[in-house]
Amino acid sequence: MTRYALLVVGFIAAVGLLTFASVRFGLGRLPGDIIVDRGGFVLYLPITTSILASLLVSLVLWLLNR
Repeated sequence: MTRYALLVVGFIAAVGLLTFASVRFGLGRLPGDIIVDRGGFVLYLPITTSILASLLVSLVLWLLNR
């Protein structure tokens, strides 16, 4: 059980780092990504970026599974 918990935590950390890196390289500003910036409040919903990342991960896993 501990092993799976560590895998889940590692996966969440990797997704967070990839999201941070994607914004730095311009992937966080795709059409369909929602950014609300009002004063001291910022809401960032990377909908299109998430779909693109999901498709990329699915493609990689499909290629590895062949």
